[in-house]
Amino acid sequence: MLTLVTGTTGQVGRRFVPRLLAQTRPGERVRVLLRDASRADRFADLGAEVVLGDLRDDDVLGKAVAGVDAVVNVAAAFRGVPDEEAKAVNRDAAVALGRAARAAGVRRFVQVSTGLVYGTGRGRPLVEEDESRPGGAMWGAYPESKAAAERELLALDGPNGLDLRIGRLPFVYGEGDPHLADSLRWAAHWAPTQRLHMGHHADVAQGLLRLLYAPAVNGPIHNIADDTPVTAVDLHQLNGAELPVDMHTRTDPDPWLGIMSTQKIRRDLGFRPIYPSVWTARDAGAL
Repeated sequence: MLTLVTGTTGQVGRRFVPRLLAQTRPGERVRVLLRDASRADRFADLGAEVVLGDLRDDDVLGKAVAGVDAVVNVAAAFRGVPDEEAKAVNRDAAVALGRAARAAGVRRFVQVSTGLVYGTGRGRPLVEEDESRPGGAMWGAYPESKAAAERELLALDGPNGLDLRIGRLPFVYGEGDPHLADSLRWAAHWAPTQRLHMGHHADVAQGLLRLLYAPAVNGPIHNIADDTPVTAVDLHQLNGAELPVDMHTRTDPDPWLGIMSTQKIRRDLGFRPIYPSVWTARDAGAL
């Protein structure tokens, strides 16, 4: 089995690839797609094959997917980039990769997505069957482009197409990732009880590996997250920050925004968080 991974220099990809390589068996190989040649040695030293080039280059895509059995598309343009850049990477490049993979006979395609595609809350934990409802405080070009990619990739799914598996991630943290500190960009303006659903890198990798290796899945979409969403107060405490003086006067406009059910991946694929809460990760020294 040859697995191609994209987005390997991002916060998720750089932590996922070593875990994938650690689980390979004799005869299994991992290929990574990189734009930056200066980073190639790190992955080659770990045992990965390296293809250099841009995900948005059709010739590079053809080379990257040649002979591949499975793809894990981690590549993403996150917040802080122009909207057109987000759409080009998160939607257009992902769909082009899916089409190239199908044309090359790739059997399995794992698309890394985000729980933000759900949009507004539903008054309960979000489940995989919920449609995307654009809106809410966290909506923007990133979730919009990820939702569009999901729709177009789902059109490639089927008996004669890709075996598509979509992992919707929460707010990812841990192992030196600066996202936890970045959370105060939003939490500083939230009500004290407003919550953020999180997932440690170790558990994100666990969920993606389960999607990659499962012989079959019950529907393509799976939420991946921990068991304990944290409040704005928690986020300030975790970051050692003072609470805003007016925080107690604020109200939460959408208490279920971004809170996902993990019942499906727990029941069907045996997922159990290594770090059920950010507090568990903190106590283990895994932040």
